[in-house]
Amino acid sequence: MDMLALFAPPDLVNNLLLKLRLGQETINYVVWPFIQIGAVVTGVAVWAAYATYLERKISAFMQARLGPMRVGPWGLLQPIADAIKLLTKEDLKPDRADTYIFFFAPFISVVAAFVVFAVIPFAPDWGVVTDINIGLLFVLSVSSVGVLALILAGWSSNSKYALLGGLRSSAQMVSYEVAMGMALIGALMFARTLSLSGIVSAQGLDSIWYIFYQPLGFIIFLISGIAENNRAPFDLPEAESELVAGFHTEYSGMRWSLFFMAEYAAMIVVSAIATSVFLGGWYFPGVWRLGINYPHLFVALSLIVFLVKMSVLLYVYFWLRWTFPRYRYDQLMDLGWKWMLPAALLNITLTAIAIFVVQALDGWRGMDTVTSLARGVNLTATGKAIMIAFGALGVFIAAGMLSFINHGARDFNLKKQRVGIRLTNPPKGQGAVASAAAAAAE
Repeated sequence: MDMLALFAPPDLVNNLLLKLRLGQETINYVVWPFIQIGAVVTGVAVWAAYATYLERKISAFMQARLGPMRVGPWGLLQPIADAIKLLTKEDLKPDRADTYIFFFAPFISVVAAFVVFAVIPFAPDWGVVTDINIGLLFVLSVSSVGVLALILAGWSSNSKYALLGGLRSSAQMVSYEVAMGMALIGALMFARTLSLSGIVSAQGLDSIWYIFYQPLGFIIFLISGIAENNRAPFDLPEAESELVAGFHTEYSGMRWSLFFMAEYAAMIVVSAIATSVFLGGWYFPGVWRLGINYPHLFVALSLIVFLVKMSVLLYVYFWLRWTFPRYRYDQLMDLGWKWMLPAALLNITLTAIAIFVVQALDGWRGMDTVTSLARGVNLTATGKAIMIAFGALGVFIAAGMLSFINHGARDFNLKKQRVGIRLTNPPKGQGAVASAAAAAAE
């Protein structure tokens, strides 16, 4: 039992705070929230600093390089060196920029990303700062405020390059927010609550992760989330080859780095929401049994489970950056409106049909498919098998429907792209590909 005391931080902290003659209500509703918020903000800030190190190390691994190695052992102090460089760098401002908006835009971006962590359930009990019944709606609404920061940064800089970057980022983020929000509706039909802790609990009660019911919704949410974060291959607002550096062209020093701190924090938000809604959050089979006799050990292990799941999704961010080339802007918007949005609407329709069918089959010819509908849709083994089959079938139906809708698109139809391109055997000194006019004449 002495060893288990190490896994009981709330009891230890409570005893220390009670010795300071603080009331229990003050501890529960004032002190503990500040401790939780401080822990979350510190963890996210450390992640934002070392995410750059991880990204460079992972890219080096993929390209058979070493990556940062000079500052500290294995380059572990490189983020600290980068922070010192940014803090000591001159903070410049364009002559005709709007001073107040130019200075405050980076902070709006960071605050919008950090406020969301108040409702994310990293673990049960003391593993979540606060649990509100509209937690998922709160996340979607507050995180969308970050779009305003990018627009204000581009407009207040009084630079056409920054303004174009801000406009492009606003169009991109608004477009993918629609599909990202709709991708979550299918999972909400099973959980029947907007509380993130309630969604995790619903998956625990049904003993299954919603990714098995909603593979299409998970794919749509992950793609839309990556585009929402302006990460490669959707990093059009920061396309250096076209817009110098996008909306933050005129920023320097620490204010410039705040935009990237917000970006890396937003990566955690998307990964945490995907983990909570589709991957069961902190729930893992067998771990909940510890909650009966060892509640604090259960919370600690649940936190580790959540962080491991989230780390896998964060690795996907880095993996995709060094795998796919950057999209053109027309391809980016086509993917959002012609592919993600129709697929999200189809996923909602198929989910509704699947739930209706499973409920209709319950009791038909002695078939048992539904366990309970009190706290989410809890199914029997037969009901889960039927629902998983519907989820897998939905992926193929969506692929067929999207292929039919977009079959005339030039980017989708490779045959149209090859029209007018014919390999020839030209005389020395001429191009190896015939021109479109020559090919048409032949």
